Amino acid sequence: MTVSTDDHDVLDALRQLLRAWISGRPGPPVRGLLPPGDLDAAYAVQSAWAAAHEGTGARVIGRKIGLTNPLVQVQLGVDQPDFGVLFDDMARRDGELLDITRLMQPKIEAEIAFVLARDLDIPAVGPDEVRAATGHVVAALEIVDSRIRGWDISIVDTIADNASSGLFVLGSQPRALDGLDLRECAMTMRRGGHVVSTGTGADCLGDPLRAVAWLATTARAHGRPLRAGDIVMSGALGPMAEVTAGDTFQAEITGLGTVGTTFTGGPS
Repeated sequence: MTVSTDDHDVLDALRQLLRAWISGRPGPPVRGLLPPGDLDAAYAVQSAWAAAHEGTGARVIGRKIGLTNPLVQVQLGVDQPDFGVLFDDMARRDGELLDITRLMQPKIEAEIAFVLARDLDIPAVGPDEVRAATGHVVAALEIVDSRIRGWDISIVDTIADNASSGLFVLGSQPRALDGLDLRECAMTMRRGGHVVSTGTGADCLGDPLRAVAWLATTARAHGRPLRAGDIVMSGALGPMAEVTAGDTFQAEITGLGTVGTTFTGGPS
């Protein structure tokens, strides 16, 4: 991958992350390479990586919101949401077997995914505008991953690292928003038969519609607004769970059905 940038801090951070992506081995945090707390610089690293990945033939198909759940914020030691880019090579089918060796330090969380029917490219976006622009919603799993060794991340690290994106799985039961209050949707995620995470839509910035509204406003400010057809992973409804080879996960979200996956591979 080649990236052209005049910002040496951004380029140094990008190179460090690229070494991890290409080698498959997590590296040190990048926050020390960027101005302290500079989220714009972190998003510049993310944008440079996304442009480089598009240059390899990958196609942008949406966006993800991270760090929307207070319990996840506590797990990772951050205090605000962020966003990343979804590419077609991250998408997996409901029930698909996932090779864990293609990931570095995976964790899993259950979410509500939105598929937009209309652009969200206006200065002020609220929950009503998101509802009007949504084609359907579906239960989803996000497999988050970090190129930062030991998940030793700050908000700057995770933004630069494409919001710690890995893979995502969409359920097979799309649902229109008509008559559905996402705040009241209850989520239960199981590993095998054991519950490993619970939560509700209200645990996602108070309302997944509000989370998507935040993303629409923020993405537009960064010059890449949400468009019709985009998939939006709206953020975790409960805490993340650890992942090991052989694990089978299934999440159920009331009103949206179930979504599941199994992890294969690992040491023989």
